[in-house]
Amino acid sequence: MTAASKWLARPRELTLEDGEVHIWRVPLRLDTGVLDRVRLSLSADEGSRANRFVFAADRDSFVAARGILRELLGSYVGTAPAELKFDYGLQDKPALGPSHPPIQFNLSHSHGLAVYAFARERQLGIDLELIRPEFAGDEIAERYFSSAELEELRALPSEARAEGFFLCWTRKEAYVKARGEGLQIPLASFDVSLTPGKQEELRSEDALRWEIHSFEPGAQYVGAVVAEGRGLHLRYWDWAP
Repeated sequence: MTAASKWLARPRELTLEDGEVHIWRVPLRLDTGVLDRVRLSLSADEGSRANRFVFAADRDSFVAARGILRELLGSYVGTAPAELKFDYGLQDKPALGPSHPPIQFNLSHSHGLAVYAFARERQLGIDLELIRPEFAGDEIAERYFSSAELEELRALPSEARAEGFFLCWTRKEAYVKARGEGLQIPLASFDVSLTPGKQEELRSEDALRWEIHSFEPGAQYVGAVVAEGRGLHLRYWDWAP
């Protein structure tokens, strides 16, 4: 997986070339002033969604995640964050409206950390999870993993199974999100590799359409991105207010 040293500070000029996938990691626990600033860019619909959260921490995480998404997208397309218009496809996957440049994006967040992926004119999906050994049990694996994935998971030494579980989980989620079809794709209809330290593999009917990569967003986190194309250049950036 991508080591922590690969994460770089934001460049002075932010450009997204063809064949590149930019991945950002973002802390969602923001100072009040920064949170208030990004809140101002949200649409009325996003503001209403934020207000439906019961707990303030969940509400603030949503505001931070969507506000920073708008900030980053605005930098890529040269538009003020508050002026960005989103369309929503299947499974409510957001995309920029037709009046904006063809930048594709996806995001995921878990336990105070978010990751974003951006590319030009190629579908992509990203997922992030905190490794939680208490969650990585056989009952959940048997429900969501394919038979080949279960066999590979059970062959791991016990100390590697939690990481292997979440490598599998994030890779499967990133693929499903890239396809944009949600639960219409049976999770047992395709396989991903999951052994820590080994090359990522996607085994599906359309596997040649995609690249799959895992990366390390932080201690005890795993992430995965799936994007259309071959020979892609992945770049990893740290966001800071």
